[in-house]
Amino acid sequence: MSDNKISLVELIQIFGQYCNNIIINIKHLQEDYQRTGIKRIRGIRNENGELLQPWLTTEYIDNAEYVDMGEFQLSRNAATINMLIKRRVKLAKFEDQTPTIEVAGLLVNDLNAFNNYTIVSDGKINVKSLQVKISSKKVFDLLKQKGILDAEEFDFWAEYTIQLDNLPLVAANSSYSSIDGLFNELAEIKVLNSIMCAHLKNESDVFIETQLDEFKKHYLSKNTYINFPTTNEYTDIKQALVDGTIDSKLSYKIDIGSQDILNLSKFPSANKFLNRMYRLYDKETGEIIMNPSFEMVFNENLAVRHRLLSSRTKITKVDELMKPIFDDFLGLEQNGIVEGILKKVGADSLAQLLEDKQTGKQIGKEEMVAALTVANKKLEQYAENIYQDKISPLVFYIGCTGLLPEQMQAKAMTYDEAAAKYPNLQFSKNEQEGSFFAVGDSIISIYTKTEYYSKVLSASTDN
Repeated sequence: MSDNKISLVELIQIFGQYCNNIIINIKHLQEDYQRTGIKRIRGIRNENGELLQPWLTTEYIDNAEYVDMGEFQLSRNAATINMLIKRRVKLAKFEDQTPTIEVAGLLVNDLNAFNNYTIVSDGKINVKSLQVKISSKKVFDLLKQKGILDAEEFDFWAEYTIQLDNLPLVAANSSYSSIDGLFNELAEIKVLNSIMCAHLKNESDVFIETQLDEFKKHYLSKNTYINFPTTNEYTDIKQALVDGTIDSKLSYKIDIGSQDILNLSKFPSANKFLNRMYRLYDKETGEIIMNPSFEMVFNENLAVRHRLLSSRTKITKVDELMKPIFDDFLGLEQNGIVEGILKKVGADSLAQLLEDKQTGKQIGKEEMVAALTVANKKLEQYAENIYQDKISPLVFYIGCTGLLPEQMQAKAMTYDEAAAKYPNLQFSKNEQEGSFFAVGDSIISIYTKTEYYSKVLSASTDN
């Protein structure tokens, strides 16, 4: 085997490209798997702390030794890599295992459940090796060339062990592109995405309201994903720490922000911002609607205006970024910002509908929901591409090495230094203990956060 080993990140990229040619021994993966989060169990607890089970459960259809290789993702703000494995399941009654075949006119005897396995957790290997079979000689040759396999001949019957714990996590010569402007781009997408999600919370472009109600009764989301209620396996976290059921660890978080906004967690939800800065009112009576939400915007009898703010209201940089997007989307100001974002991500149909609506054209609810659904998926995919291509690899490098890449020359600042130099930044308690780096027009912050995890080894993966 070649001594010139590729990095784990490079191997993950190969896995992602050729995942259809590799299957994983799931039983081997589960044998010594250590959770990196708190184990959650199905059900809800009553007032006495007793666990009430859902009336339905799931059974694996593909209860086999091998499963398709999952989808790998680098965390957005930690040196963590997860593998999401899809498993085929069917619904059945919890009491007697009677199968549930159909819900609201939809066959549900072949659904998907998703298990998340953490391969690298906070810069440390969590899965030492994977046992796989390979169906493509091209992939076998590539992995052999990269020093990952030491077998001489390709054998599609053979099981290969791919060691992960002997690979460098990142390449020594890793290079990263500029992150200038990325935060503001992601912030605008996040705000618009939040507006759309608030519109679509109880809406579907496929199913009607009564069907969605039936889905909820059967623990299905509107996208027909399984969505059982879950709770922590413990009832008292202090007692769980004492008896060793769970333990705590310090997790390093790496966030990208601007010189005005430290990170994306500073943005409130769309409905919270709507309630703070706007008023919904009845067009005929003028009655103010208390606790407005974007779901109400579909009501043609309602209109929106700016809220009269008191002199005590402090306008932040977050407000200044969000308000033009809201104003444009709500038709209070035509500044072109929403159209620009939508066209950039390829959501031209929604951009046209919003333009038609502002000119007074009546747009049907179904047409608007369909356009919002398509646009929202495109927004989310555009943002995900930025993270996986440009931000997550950088975050992973910093989290693994504790250093910025060589090409990013920046001196570490304490909280006091950063707060004095950039007075618009707002810091949480955890963030105040961190270090901050000015890189171009961006601020990279590194801080620790206490996280808890279940200590027992377990084949179940609700982490």
